[in-house]
Amino acid sequence: MSNGWSWDVFFEAFPLVIKGLGVTVGLTITCYLFALIFGFVWVFLRRIPFKPLSWLITWIMEFIRSTPPLIQLFFIYYAWPVIPVVGMTLSPFTSAVLGLGIHFSTYIGEVYRSGIDGVEKGQWEASTALNFSTGKKWTKIILPQAIPPTIPMLGNYLIIMFKEVPLASTIGVVGILRLANDYGAKYWNYVEPLTIVAILFLVLSYPSAILFSKLEKKMNRRFDKKAAMNNGKGAMTS
Repeated sequence: MSNGWSWDVFFEAFPLVIKGLGVTVGLTITCYLFALIFGFVWVFLRRIPFKPLSWLITWIMEFIRSTPPLIQLFFIYYAWPVIPVVGMTLSPFTSAVLGLGIHFSTYIGEVYRSGIDGVEKGQWEASTALNFSTGKKWTKIILPQAIPPTIPMLGNYLIIMFKEVPLASTIGVVGILRLANDYGAKYWNYVEPLTIVAILFLVLSYPSAILFSKLEKKMNRRFDKKAAMNNGKGAMTS
């Protein structure tokens, strides 16, 4: 056990810890794609005209958001198999995808909802006047206008999810945090391997944050320009 910082330990632990980077990144992408898709499920369930069901869905979403994701991971991995109705044992990776994916899908669903609510009322009326089917109305009119403004917010949730994925190490997913803890437990040197984990998260998260910040500014300029053009056309018409 080292009493202070050791570069020898750092360089010895680095190749061992970085082996889990693929699992960490892969889990992040899988959870994020799951959340992006399942977010639409929440949106459409909340739009069901039957009010009691809509209120129930809203309560479920609030419950998921208000519960720590770590508790949800434990429930899916440890409690799920002992439920008589279910009785299904899931792998750590699958449990992490379900736990983190469902948790973040509730937030992403709200992002989608804000984008949909931002679509002008006239666009809904136009799709009805053109006698579009429900599917065509959403794919051709509503979603193409609702999703682009939400891209920066969706990007932010990707970064947040990336930093929450290490929670999966508590149920056995062998990512960089799990390997760092294993190294620390074996050699009683935790500072160096955990520092490696922090550096890897910084190296991957910071450029992504800058990228999405630039994307947000670009999207804002684009929609400001579009709004100015629409205002100009309105002035010419009047």
